[in-house]
Amino acid sequence: MAHPVSPSQLRQDIYRLIDRVIDTGEPLEIERKGHRLRLIADEPVDRLSRISGNPAAVVGDPDDLISMDWSAEWSADHALDPQ
Repeated sequence: MAHPVSPSQLRQDIYRLIDRVIDTGEPLEIERKGHRLRLIADEPVDRLSRISGNPAAVVGDPDDLISMDWSAEWSADHALDPQ
C-alpha cells in the first residue's frame, strides 16, 4: 500500500488520486491527527483485465516446441561468450 497522504496533498491532487484508486483498485489512505481514513473503490478491480497480450509469446501446443529445429538460432560459441 502506498504512503498515506495528508488532507493538503489530497486537496491539491484529488482527481489524480481518485483516478489512481479507480484504475488500480488500491485504497488511498489519508492521515489526519493520528487517524487514518481509507478511500476504496466500490467495486473490486479485475486486475487480469488490464493485462495486455505479448506479440512475441508462443501460441500453440507446447509439445510442438520439442520437435522444433533451433540450430539456426543457437550457436555454442555465442552461448559461451554472449558479447
